[in-house]
Amino acid sequence: MRETAEWLLEHGYDVRTVETSTWTGELEMHKGLASLLEFPDYFGHNRPALADCLSDVAVGDYGVNELATGLVRVLQNYDTFAARDPDAAFALLDIYAVQARGAALIGRRMLCLLQSNDPRLAFPPVGAVPVMWNDAEWLDSRRGL
Repeated sequence: MRETAEWLLEHGYDVRTVETSTWTGELEMHKGLASLLEFPDYFGHNRPALADCLSDVAVGDYGVNELATGLVRVLQNYDTFAARDPDAAFALLDIYAVQARGAALIGRRMLCLLQSNDPRLAFPPVGAVPVMWNDAEWLDSRRGL
């Protein structure tokens, strides 16, 4: 992790680390992320608000140095938090992945790195996007069904 973070710093990335082992649950996760990503005071400390604020980070409204190559947030000791609240730990990664993909679509780089002391730490795939019909064809009747 140290080598990766150093490489990213050398290449102009805005790298910041948060200690997640102190997070005892989802509320602490939201508080820690709000501080790390410079969320506005109106942040609602829930998952929809997290997705909303991360989308603002993705477009550069706050939480990122505009002169940086990209944004990197390192979640230190994530295995400890994941053991305490596996659902919230997965939700954070899933939301971050979706927002990072959105950032990439507009030419921005947004990465989340996890540090774990548990070599068996694993999560299901994150950032899944369903294949959807376009607005004009989503009704079955419009598709001849």
